[in-house]
Amino acid sequence: MLQVEGINQYYGGSHILRNVGFEARAGEVTVVLGRNGVGKTTLLKSLMGLVAIKTGRIALDGQDIHKLTPYERVRRGIGYVPQGREIFGRLTVEENLRMGLASRPGGTPIPPRLFELFPVLKQMLGRRGGDLSGGQQQQLAIARALAAGPKLLILDEPTEGIQPSVIKDIGRVIRQLADEGLNGKRLAIVLVEQYYDFAAELADQYLVMERGVVVRSGRGDAMEADGVRQAMSI
Repeated sequence: MLQVEGINQYYGGSHILRNVGFEARAGEVTVVLGRNGVGKTTLLKSLMGLVAIKTGRIALDGQDIHKLTPYERVRRGIGYVPQGREIFGRLTVEENLRMGLASRPGGTPIPPRLFELFPVLKQMLGRRGGDLSGGQQQQLAIARALAAGPKLLILDEPTEGIQPSVIKDIGRVIRQLADEGLNGKRLAIVLVEQYYDFAAELADQYLVMERGVVVRSGRGDAMEADGVRQAMSI
């Protein structure tokens, strides 16, 4: 679904991403791990078009997208959940979800499937986003990204500041989206995460980054044997 080939990205004179390449397949969760400041969020922003890459290629479903604007990438099928959620605090839950439909024709209904995945949102449609708990805001941010029916879902540290019970719910939904999708079509999911146990439970494929370079990669069920936990704790 997603092909990333040799991308390089700079902030000023700093070389942030160095020849990063990987593939993310439909029906799989690709987890990106690494300590703070190694380029994980920059990688996701590059995939979304929020920062430009200097060289390399990004393709979605076989079509090059690295020269497209963020909104064009959304129309092609990318959903993005940024770090910190960034919901619209003064808008209601329903209005936030409708913002996720901005790339669709006017009058497109909110997919009922979103309320099956996140029942709490149906109960709070008229409540302002800023009045929700952190866990509820994270569920809203994910639902907003899913509203347009993406092929690829990108999540940046969805467990940050979330209570354990909601972390379990979010993990369940991520796995369900990879396995079943929204409309019977399985999603490709790219997940940046600091919480090792959460990442290991979901990962079909993993990448470990250091200083803008992918230094380890493999299948999710080999993470312990590959020493990923120890590498993350050093």
